[in-house]
Amino acid sequence: MCEIERLPWIHAELKRHKHVTLQLLWEEYSAQHGAASYRYSAFCTCYRKWARRLKRSMRQRHFAGEKLFVDYAGSTVPIWGASGQELYRAQLFVSALGASGYAYAEATRTESLPDWLGSHVRALAFYGASPTILVPDNPKVGVTKANRYEPDLQRSYEELASHYSIVVIPARPYRPKDKAPAS
Repeated sequence: MCEIERLPWIHAELKRHKHVTLQLLWEEYSAQHGAASYRYSAFCTCYRKWARRLKRSMRQRHFAGEKLFVDYAGSTVPIWGASGQELYRAQLFVSALGASGYAYAEATRTESLPDWLGSHVRALAFYGASPTILVPDNPKVGVTKANRYEPDLQRSYEELASHYSIVVIPARPYRPKDKAPAS
């Protein structure tokens, strides 16, 4: 049985901080316990066994070709010029199919409407097909009023969805489980 007393703290740290990994937490644990500490693989096994015992929540079932999750990733990426200086920070558009998790990502200059719509068109071309349902994370550029049953979409976004015969069902605000693979 695992002798690691701080498993709940480790779990909370992984959820709380965006760039915290099990590797970083193990290094901290290892520095505190020295030679008596678990090796990294045993530490991970111990944590995963403990995490499996936590309360389960409802799992979503995704069917092939049904849903495409889209969003801008929280972090920006630097775009560098030929002389080595950073020109600007680009937004990262990400989409993922619900069933397979097959992902598409691209950097855009802004999160404006032309970039948002263009990214959708290029993502659909990348997949070679259009899904039945598009699930964005309530971006202001695409959804003017968030509502689970009757969302108000930006007109151009609605026209894009109509052109591809896609239904847009935005994720509910403050419901992270609706945002599955793309977030």
